[in-house]
Amino acid sequence: MGELLSARGVSVYRDGNTILEDVSLSIGEKDFITIIGPNGAGKSMLLKCMMGFYAPSKGEVFRRDGLKIGYVPQRLVADHTVPIRVRRFLTLRKKATKAALASVAGETAIEDILDKPLHVLSGGELQRVLLARALLDDPDLLVLDEPAQNLDVTGQLAFYKLIEQIYAERDVSILMVSHDLHLVMSSTREVVCLYHHICCSGEPHMVTRDPEFISLFGNDMARLMAVYNHSHDHDHDHGHDHAHDHSGIPGHDHSHSHDEEAAR
Repeated sequence: MGELLSARGVSVYRDGNTILEDVSLSIGEKDFITIIGPNGAGKSMLLKCMMGFYAPSKGEVFRRDGLKIGYVPQRLVADHTVPIRVRRFLTLRKKATKAALASVAGETAIEDILDKPLHVLSGGELQRVLLARALLDDPDLLVLDEPAQNLDVTGQLAFYKLIEQIYAERDVSILMVSHDLHLVMSSTREVVCLYHHICCSGEPHMVTRDPEFISLFGNDMARLMAVYNHSHDHDHDHGHDHAHDHSGIPGHDHSHSHDEEAAR
C-alpha cells in the first residue's frame, strides 16, 4: 500500500509548552484513520503540520508528489454582510465543470441549497457544503478536523453516515479528528490516541481496552465502547463476512499529567 502522507518524529514547541512530542503517523492508500484525544492534546496542530500549514519544531512531514488533499474544518462562520451563495462559494478558487459540481452536490445532498446564501444555512447544511467543496478536486486524501463538533446528535449521525458512504464509494483515504469514536467505529480502520504524543493506536475494538485509553477517557467511556463493541461484533457475526485482524496491541508505559494546559 503506497504511502500518501506521514509525520516522522514531529515535535512542536510553542511559548514554553510542548504541543507535540516525537509523533509519527502514516496514511496510506484507502486508509481511514481517526485521531482522538482530550482538548489541548495537539490534534489540530498535528493536522496543520501534516498539511503544511505549520512548520514543526523538529521532525519532518512526507507528502507524495502530486497528492491532492481535501480539507473540512470544524466550522465556517458565514458573514451575513457578505451574502455569497453556496454555488459561488463552492467554485471560489476552484475550477469545476457544471457536471462535476452537480455530481458532488448530489453526493452530499446539497442540490436544493445551491442558490441559498451561506449565512442562512443550518449547521448540518454548512458542513455538507464544506464537505462538497473538499471533494470537488477529487482528492486522494480527505482531512476532517472535528467536522461534526457543532452539530446536534441527529446531525452528527447523518454526517458520519455520509462520510462512511463517501469512503465506501470513492477511492479516497480519510484522516479525521473526532470526539465521536462510537459513531465512527464501524468505518474507521485505525484509531490513534493522542495526548501530545501517541499513547496508543490500532483497531478501534483493541484501542478502547488499552490502559492509556482508559487513563485519558475514563472507565465510563471504556464501558460504553465495550457495549458498542459487543453489539458491533454481534452484527458482524450475523450477515457480514469481514476479516478483521485481532492482533493485540502492546500497552505503553507513559507517565504524564493530564491536567496540564496546552494550546490546541
